[in-house]
Amino acid sequence: MRQASCPLTDLPAPDSIIAWQPAGPVTRNQFLADVHQLAERLPDGRHVLNICHNRYHFLVGLAAAIVRGKISLLPSSLTPNTVARLRHDTPDVFCLHDASLEDIDLPGVPFPAGHAPAEDILAVPEIPAEQIVAHVFTSGSTGAALIHRKTWGGLVINALSESERLGARGCALVGTVPPQHMYGFESTVLICLHGGAACWSGRPFYPADIGAALDAVPAPRALVTTPFHLRTLLEAGLALPPVDFLLSATAPLSEDLAARAEAACSAPLLEIYGCTETGQLASRRSTQTRAWQLLGEVTLCATESGHAARGGHVEGTVAISDVIELVDERHFLLHGRNADQVNIAGKRTSLGYLNQQLLEVPGVSDGVFFMPDAEPDDHATRLCACVVAPGHTRQSLLAALRSRIDTAFLPRPLVFVERLPRNAASKLPRADLLALLPGAAAPASARERHWQVPAAHPAFPGHFPGRPILPGVVLIDQAIQLADGLLPAGSTIRGLGNTKFFEPVGPGTPLVFDYAPASARARALAFEVRAGDRIIASGSLTLGQPT
Repeated sequence: MRQASCPLTDLPAPDSIIAWQPAGPVTRNQFLADVHQLAERLPDGRHVLNICHNRYHFLVGLAAAIVRGKISLLPSSLTPNTVARLRHDTPDVFCLHDASLEDIDLPGVPFPAGHAPAEDILAVPEIPAEQIVAHVFTSGSTGAALIHRKTWGGLVINALSESERLGARGCALVGTVPPQHMYGFESTVLICLHGGAACWSGRPFYPADIGAALDAVPAPRALVTTPFHLRTLLEAGLALPPVDFLLSATAPLSEDLAARAEAACSAPLLEIYGCTETGQLASRRSTQTRAWQLLGEVTLCATESGHAARGGHVEGTVAISDVIELVDERHFLLHGRNADQVNIAGKRTSLGYLNQQLLEVPGVSDGVFFMPDAEPDDHATRLCACVVAPGHTRQSLLAALRSRIDTAFLPRPLVFVERLPRNAASKLPRADLLALLPGAAAPASARERHWQVPAAHPAFPGHFPGRPILPGVVLIDQAIQLADGLLPAGSTIRGLGNTKFFEPVGPGTPLVFDYAPASARARALAFEVRAGDRIIASGSLTLGQPT
């Protein structure tokens, strides 16, 4: 039975550490002072869109909203259509940010600079357990995004269950996933409020940045990441500071990748299973068992269409969209999502299984199977696959796949790309995958990409002392990365065309990369970089075919 109220945090003492910033640790008392300062500045609107990049700022923003009785909105994306829907459904919504509004058409509230004074010992606020504190949104990949309302009591139970399973109390957590995503929200934010962990304020992406972030926090420490980030990290071959455990979610993790990660880090790798609707439900150590163990007091029950979760932190009884095989009351096997089941020529498999086989082919650094839009009734729909495999040709990769999967599931087409269009949570939006297929054109809404120049980007310290300026090569590298999903199918970036730099860029500058449409016959993708109404740079990316 849930308590009538729960404290804002269960950290036991005023000097308990809740977060780590580049300047050092943040104590519970300092955190409460920052929360009270921000809470007083929040406007009257009941709904908050918290887009803070700094994880500690997000944590303070969430807590300030809770203290004021407001609801934090956690949509799966920040596209203009999503923001327009939020504005329509919650007209009082405002946006809390720590850099800029990123062209978000909402009233903005900047995060306060610096720390609030924390001279007195502050009391920890009590929050009603039934208070709704967050609306989380499904991705909408199978239709309109759905809203799920989360109560404070449920989220507290969620965090405590995870912390107990991971042994995370007293541990510093470095996360590569954004705090706005459900996995990052649970495993790098809530677990710091209730669970005794402390989060690193940044969100490193590149392998060197991940290593630097781990080095910036004391032991015990852990890395909260995804299979994509983990694979990239291992391929970089960098020596990492010791970690006490690794945590992975958002996509299936192959046994091979799990074993390599444990060997490289000399630490156990745990997976979390869950979904937006339920939150996290179970965990496992992938190198030791295929079975998942339920968290806390969560249970699974059979239904006419499959299984449902209830108990613990789950709000009500929620149907599970995955094919589950119960082992006993506390353990189950996962056989993929119902929507991932594939039936071609009377043969059945799952996209999850196919993806695992693809990623285990030597020379494949990233890849995904997916179903295209349905063909007319007189044509059979065939699977597609997009891969990052520089050392392979189409023939060699298909030959490798034939030894692993039935020929009925071989992809047609098989598209080679330099990078897959993964979003901040390393997931692959279906629309972006479809845009990679032969003959597909990128939608107009996808031609603009946004990037907030990190204030702590490693290029700034030496370029130049006293007046940090972003090197042009970093700007071009970002233009190449953000071009994912905009290249004609089968094309790769081979070089740089006529490029000009008009104005310098400093730390924290919000940039818009605007790409000209590129057809299947195009040999270059033109781009322009803007900061507000100022043109920063322009140029073109020369295209070619993979060898």
